[in-house]
Amino acid sequence: MTSEINVAIPQELAFALKMQEQELAREILRLSVVKLYELGKLSSGMASQLLGITRLSFLELEAEYQVSILGNPNPIQLQQDLLNA
Repeated sequence: MTSEINVAIPQELAFALKMQEQELAREILRLSVVKLYELGKLSSGMASQLLGITRLSFLELEAEYQVSILGNPNPIQLQQDLLNA
């Protein structure tokens, strides 16, 4: 099941990005899903499912948007990970 959300976007944005309307809509969806993943709201599996791509493709997409596949761990989490390695 899908829901549709209408968002008013100035035509200048699509023009500035040199994108057609449908291409811009796909880009906004990808950006939203990647950001939700980065914030820890979605798993990579759920994010890839929402975008209709493989998990590996999603991990590659994260790199395109300069998002770490490790998320944003705090220093304590990093220290615990190092101790567990």
